[in-house]
Amino acid sequence: MAKPRGNVIGGVDTHKSTHYAAVIDEHGRRLGHREFPARASGYAALHGWIRSHGDVVAIGIESTGSFGASLTRYLTDAGEVVVEVNKPNRQARHMEGKSDRLDAEQIARSVLAETGTAIPKSKSGPIEVIRTLRVARASAIRARTQAFNNLFGTMIAAPTEIRDDLLALTKRTFVNRCLELEPETEDLLQLIDQSDRLLLATLKLTLRDLARRWKTLDAEVNTLSRQIQAIVGHVAPELVSLFGVSSEVAGQLLVTAGDNPERIRNEAAFAKLCGVSPKPASSGQKSGRHRLNRGGDRAANSALYIVTIVRLRHHQPTRDYVERRTAEGLSKREIIRCLKRYIAREVFAALPRPPHRDPVAP
Repeated sequence: MAKPRGNVIGGVDTHKSTHYAAVIDEHGRRLGHREFPARASGYAALHGWIRSHGDVVAIGIESTGSFGASLTRYLTDAGEVVVEVNKPNRQARHMEGKSDRLDAEQIARSVLAETGTAIPKSKSGPIEVIRTLRVARASAIRARTQAFNNLFGTMIAAPTEIRDDLLALTKRTFVNRCLELEPETEDLLQLIDQSDRLLLATLKLTLRDLARRWKTLDAEVNTLSRQIQAIVGHVAPELVSLFGVSSEVAGQLLVTAGDNPERIRNEAAFAKLCGVSPKPASSGQKSGRHRLNRGGDRAANSALYIVTIVRLRHHQPTRDYVERRTAEGLSKREIIRCLKRYIAREVFAALPRPPHRDPVAP
């Protein structure tokens, strides 16, 4: 008689070039382990190998946002339940050591025990587009800042013939003036024996090139900002309409929630994801006290803090709330913590949700 197929759970330890998979049954017994290449053919082979052991309940993957992103998309499109495993079993790693096989097996066991797991972001919609554009813009902003710092530092150390004319200018005027600099010659070897003229020509050439670089990066930042603003306004008009929520803040909150915000159970879970959920700080002598949450997505926490500061300055209902809570004896830090929690509730209600999507696994 043929042995009946049982339920199995897969675990995948992801890397740049290879993925290591392990399969366990519903009782936690290891059924097999194997390494696969991290490309399309390897994904198909990995999927088929896991299914050959039985009926797949779920597949746990580590690093679903980086090394395991492509595999997550493939398995999700194939109809499998994919679970992101965030926290490795440190005790098991300490007792048994670390290897790809052990890591893959522990990932599968975490899925079976439902510890340190979450539903991964789909990374296949407009929110992923926003995230990608924000990555490119952040890189351009850092490069633009570095270019200006180099430009300013070169000008400060320049001789007075160049420095005095540029020192008191505003930022953009300073950059535009550097663009107009004309070195005596482009071939510096012609002045190699004349140190003073060579230095001035080199400084003018350097200032002009750094100014061109800053201009190019500035135009790139502005173009990306317009694209992000247009997409955010189209994807989440209700979120942008909230008081104090700009397209920049909305973009960060959308990236935190992902293309499938239904993976977040409720607004309390979203608040914990953003690091604004209160953490108990009670003891035997004091009760009912809370402290700031230092966990969660710190970029989302920063975005909520910006909204809070804007409302503290320009939103009359928020100012009235601050006065009332101050009269009750709360400190400014505690009031800001409460405001960020309320704003997280508003943001969660305004997140865009697809009209229809297949239900996710509990």
